[in-house]
Amino acid sequence: MLERKVSLFRNGRSQAVRIPKEFELPGNEAVMRQEEGGRLVIEPTRKETLLEVLDRLEPVEDPWPEFDDPLPEAVDL
Repeated sequence: MLERKVSLFRNGRSQAVRIPKEFELPGNEAVMRQEEGGRLVIEPTRKETLLEVLDRLEPVEDPWPEFDDPLPEAVDL
């Protein structure tokens, strides 16, 4: 397991940590959580697949509205 001492600093009213190159995370976002004992864990966010997003959606119970949408007229090409 890689381990390295890092620097903490202030960024406005937040505390920040410099992540060394060998620990660099992909993307622009990460998830941080604090576990028992004060351990901080930072993980890269995982992009959801379309199927995962669709699986979370609730079914739509509203009826479809009526609308008048005539078929287009035939065109000779």
